[in-house]
Amino acid sequence: MLPLLGLCFALPLCAGLLEEARSWEDTSDQVGLRIPRQVRLLQRLKTKPLMTEFSVKSTIISRYAFTTVACRMLNRGSEDQEVTFQMQIPAAAFITNFTVLIGDKVYQGEITEKEERSGDKAKEKRNKTIEDYGEKGTETFRASVVLPSKDKAAFLLSYEELLQRRLGKYEHVVSLRPQQLVGRLTVEVTVMERPGIAELEVLGLQNSRQRGSGRGPDDSGPPPSTVINQNDTFAKVVFKPTVVQQAKIAQNGILGDFIIRYDVNREQSIGDIQVLDGYFVHYFAPKDLPPLPKNVVFVLDSSASMVGTKLRQTKDALFTILHDLRPQDHFNIVGFSNRIKVWKDHLVSVTPNSIRDGKVYIHHMSPSGGTDINGALQRGIQLLNDYVAHNDIEDRSVSLVVFLTDGKPTVGETHTLKILNNTREAARGRVCIFTVGIGADVDFKLLEKLSLENCGLTRRVHEDHDARAQLIGFYDEIRTPLLSDIRVDYPPALVERATRTLFPNYFNGSEIVIAGKLVDRAMDRLHVEVTASNSKKFVVLKKDVPVEPRKVGIEVPQSPRPRGRGQEEPNPLERLWSYLTLKELLSGLLQSIEEPEKQRLRQEAQALAVNHHFLAPFTSMMLKSAPRTETPEAAYGMSSTPTATGPETVMQSLRGTHLPPGPAVKKPYNPRIKISKTSADGDPHFVVDFPMSNLTVCFNIDGEPGHILRLVSDHVDSGVTVNGELIGAPAPPNGHKKQRTYFHTITILVNKPERSYLEITPSRVIVDGGDRLVLPCNQSMIVGRRGLEVSVSANANVTVSIQGTVAFVVLLHLYKKPAPYQRNHLGFYIANSQGLSGNCHGLLGQFLKQEARLTGLSKSPAHPPVPEAGERSEAVLEVKGHQVPVVWKQRRIYNGEEQVDCWFARNNAASLIDGEYKDYLAAHPFDSETTFGPGPSQGL
Repeated sequence: MLPLLGLCFALPLCAGLLEEARSWEDTSDQVGLRIPRQVRLLQRLKTKPLMTEFSVKSTIISRYAFTTVACRMLNRGSEDQEVTFQMQIPAAAFITNFTVLIGDKVYQGEITEKEERSGDKAKEKRNKTIEDYGEKGTETFRASVVLPSKDKAAFLLSYEELLQRRLGKYEHVVSLRPQQLVGRLTVEVTVMERPGIAELEVLGLQNSRQRGSGRGPDDSGPPPSTVINQNDTFAKVVFKPTVVQQAKIAQNGILGDFIIRYDVNREQSIGDIQVLDGYFVHYFAPKDLPPLPKNVVFVLDSSASMVGTKLRQTKDALFTILHDLRPQDHFNIVGFSNRIKVWKDHLVSVTPNSIRDGKVYIHHMSPSGGTDINGALQRGIQLLNDYVAHNDIEDRSVSLVVFLTDGKPTVGETHTLKILNNTREAARGRVCIFTVGIGADVDFKLLEKLSLENCGLTRRVHEDHDARAQLIGFYDEIRTPLLSDIRVDYPPALVERATRTLFPNYFNGSEIVIAGKLVDRAMDRLHVEVTASNSKKFVVLKKDVPVEPRKVGIEVPQSPRPRGRGQEEPNPLERLWSYLTLKELLSGLLQSIEEPEKQRLRQEAQALAVNHHFLAPFTSMMLKSAPRTETPEAAYGMSSTPTATGPETVMQSLRGTHLPPGPAVKKPYNPRIKISKTSADGDPHFVVDFPMSNLTVCFNIDGEPGHILRLVSDHVDSGVTVNGELIGAPAPPNGHKKQRTYFHTITILVNKPERSYLEITPSRVIVDGGDRLVLPCNQSMIVGRRGLEVSVSANANVTVSIQGTVAFVVLLHLYKKPAPYQRNHLGFYIANSQGLSGNCHGLLGQFLKQEARLTGLSKSPAHPPVPEAGERSEAVLEVKGHQVPVVWKQRRIYNGEEQVDCWFARNNAASLIDGEYKDYLAAHPFDSETTFGPGPSQGL
């Protein structure tokens, strides 16, 4: 990427570096030049620049991601040093801003038109990074400056991209490769989706961009220190590992890719259409349609260069792919080197025998000879055209060529333009070509053009241990065509500059995205019509979409560039439209042949990129000195404090209705923080606090393993029920009990405003409110939806907050090496009971709104006399009309961290609680019926 690697040349401070580089070039040709050993030793001992901070902040609004990377470096050495900032960004992203701060000087990036020069082609080739992995890969941004001794530098990089839906999920990837351990490393990703967020997951750190098929869920879970906060339309994910946690992952500072996957809720109709300030975006992703039959020819390179791992892994992948073909599909196999070898002279239907025979044919392929790409493509297309022409196909079907090669054309027609022309004329828009380039020597530009010109996709597969998974993953994206010949129409008098509206195919798990401008911002409705073919049907969808004209200032965190006074916040839909339009112009330029057409597309792409500050192939970025009137963080969108407006404003603007702000991410609960004493913990020991009476009462319940005890029962009024299930353990030696019982599971049923179920065990938390979430207890995270928030503090506790007026804390008692009488168990604490009603019941709930007093004491009941040896301090407790004999005791709560004085009710609290022990036994974990209160509820 020429503009990126050339950034250093625009900085005055690079002059010394350039002179040094030139002097090295001048002397490198001298024979016998060598660096003395002492100098090499000093070079190794030289203090490296220290990275003090590396932070990435992404805001995703309606699938469009704004990302800003901030890196701060310190030169600890006694001499000036070169410091390099390096960041892998998605290949589909456009850089929108780059700023460098050195000491008190600011160098601001400015995107301008790039002049055409004859030397550009060679220069681009020389500067191209090896990490250009194609559409699913990355490109590396790299900039170097010379930093004075003891001085600091900050690099701020912004880029934008539209997330593509693949295999039913959007994926946002952040590269974390700072090359050293960092004192402050942070990733913060905010997701805002108007239709609602579904199935959000944070994967474990990945070291390879080509992550395989994605057929199953990633079971490794989020990396340590990840905190997730989510409601229906808003999610915030924060990853903030300490230096120790970074070192456990990778001591060289190459942690990997931080990946977030999610989908959105969608209606089975014409799709999701959003309008904002004169721009619209239309997302169309139908599902639950019968798949179209496929006519597919697999064209496999078997030339000599495929010998070894490449051919073996390709064969393994094709074995799996053949098994995925459906009975209504037809297929054939073509192998090519300097000769074209066809398995059958016609396409065959999918049967167990044909799949077996096809696998045998692939197995016997052996590498030899050259690479006749043109001949192989012509033969594959001819097979498909002959099949369609000579068969009366009742069902509509899709014809595909899946073409795999690792090299360049060396046999037959080798001229790129002629291969493209021949292929285009043979396919005639009826055959889509999907190409896969294997390894580093492939002519990827040729494959890319073949796919672009013939309604297909292209991928680069790297020759490593997971190449098989990469091939299967690519096929999974196209294995299920649902629609063909899709056309989306809008009234031409109302819409202008719409992006592409014709699509040859729609595959399950993908998405069609169209953006455009509205001619009249005051219009109140937009007519949309979608036509397509599906199996035996011709589908027509029509809808008048309400449009609410509005103009609201939007604060997008990590704005693409600093705004001057009077400038408006960027419109995310306008940014999305300009991004899509620029992508289509560049794609058209790649396919164009005529020079006048090329020049027109180039000029349009260049003007659009400059106007919207995109660093593209026809623009360049120069760093110019800028005044420093504010702190760097505030001036360049990196303020650490939240702005007055933010995600809520954006969502309200897009939605047109009020949206409650998403709950802010906060630190998980600290078990040392004091909460209410009212609890059930240990064997189990119950503690009830009467703050108005300045009294604390305690009692034991000797239950049986498997019994489920009603702790809080307020289903009718507040809609809250809490039950606890007991497990058993042997009693300690020489004890007075035969066995111990502990709470192993706490279940919470929340019935208002919507029904949600929570199940808490020492190892996991299950939250089921429509979308089922499983949260491991060994990782800190927060999730929330519609007034319910669950916060997990790793291996410490779980806090459940309901409507802000009820809160429970569940302590996790975990043993590394438990004794025979110990079990991992839970402690239940009521932190806030404000939202519970006066009719609340249960072993704890019945005391929450009550007062109590002691009789028969000469001193304050809160400070009873400490009994001497052999003596007991006794009294009578009056509560709820009961007269209860009690004795003074001391108990430890909060995991043994605090000792409380309490009045103990003996005999399983028989005279203290309402009814009998059996009245508090629940039939199942979420049983909400109760014997007490205003009347029994209906439970589940």
